[in-house]
Amino acid sequence: MTLMVKSRSRGPQVAYLFPGQGTQTVGMGRGLYDQSPAARSVFHTVDSALGRPLTGILFDGPEETLKQTVNAQPAIMAVSLACLKAMEERLDRDDIPRPAVAAGHSLGEYTALAFAGVLDVADTAWLVNMRGELMQEACDRNPGTMAAVLGLDEMTISEISRETGTYVSNVNTTEQIVISGERIPVAHALDLALARGAKKVIPLQVAGAFHSGLMESAKAGLVDAVNRLTFRDPRIPIIANCTGEPLTTAQSVKQELVAQISSCVQWKRSIDYIVGSGVSSFIEVGPGRALGGMVKRIERGARVTSVNDFDSIIRLHRN
Repeated sequence: MTLMVKSRSRGPQVAYLFPGQGTQTVGMGRGLYDQSPAARSVFHTVDSALGRPLTGILFDGPEETLKQTVNAQPAIMAVSLACLKAMEERLDRDDIPRPAVAAGHSLGEYTALAFAGVLDVADTAWLVNMRGELMQEACDRNPGTMAAVLGLDEMTISEISRETGTYVSNVNTTEQIVISGERIPVAHALDLALARGAKKVIPLQVAGAFHSGLMESAKAGLVDAVNRLTFRDPRIPIIANCTGEPLTTAQSVKQELVAQISSCVQWKRSIDYIVGSGVSSFIEVGPGRALGGMVKRIERGARVTSVNDFDSIIRLHRN
């Protein structure tokens, strides 16, 4: 199964955004499954590619099982891609906003691969599943945690990170930055952040220290997984997490995926690049509204539309 970028649709170009881990909820995507045959086929394709009934966990839980990295990542990807297929099925070509670029936050970068034609849905699901397994193994081998710091600039947090032996893992907005590392150093870093004027620190309920040096052990396995698949050049540029710059070749995509697993997600830099290229409209496709909120904090004048269920697709048609 492939996803077609509707390059012939009319209207202003937009950026398509895809969410990452943490947006999962039990029951997400059920309406898409029930009301859209095209979306239903995505869930069946993902189940088949994984060789297990992920859809059952996605719709019925339990929540603790869905939250596991190996389930949450392909589940979020499946819902995002199901939204896209339902859009293709239900909307006229002229009603589908024309994509200029795509970007995904961490896991969402993999969803962008299917959207941009780099991989088909089955191969994307298989690769996401491998990534989840490798990340979980790295978490078990090198236990860690993550925390969001609000109200401090990137330079100050980078200094704190160097002092404490932690990592800057996500630069989401100017004043929302995530650090990671082993638990005691992260706790020390949060104390320093508060002492230096942070408005708030929020420990995150995650399986480990994603996008940090503690994930290095996952790289070799990911290289092997990536090399087993045939990548195509993106039909539209994918804005890279690591650099905030466009990926336009299959080889550059491969390099990004391997680097991304242990590198900082430069989300603010990615949105700045998109806005700087002249795109001010965004469509967030998939569960939650976190990315849209970040975009509005980065660029107040941006127009953001969230497509996360069947009803939101119908509203998109009416607008």
